Amino acid sequence: MQSITLRQLRDTKQVKTWLRAGVHIEVRERGEVIGDLVPRTPPKPAVEWPDFEARLKRNFGDRVLPGADLLIEEREKSRY
Repeated sequence: MQSITLRQLRDTKQVKTWLRAGVHIEVRERGEVIGDLVPRTPPKPAVEWPDFEARLKRNFGDRVLPGADLLIEEREKSRY
């Protein structure tokens, strides 16, 4: 749970970031809690990204792909 003062509430960008992340915020004045900001929606679960490095290794093994050389070669062929 985050805690902010009334003065810090002016930084709406930070407050919106916390609320979108699902963080409960206590609003304080002179050390005393005067209110709460609670997000409406539950936080979204983290996205599981595939292991691109493992997929690349599975498909191509330890080969080094000459990508730049192939691109230059293709561009030279298409020149007029």
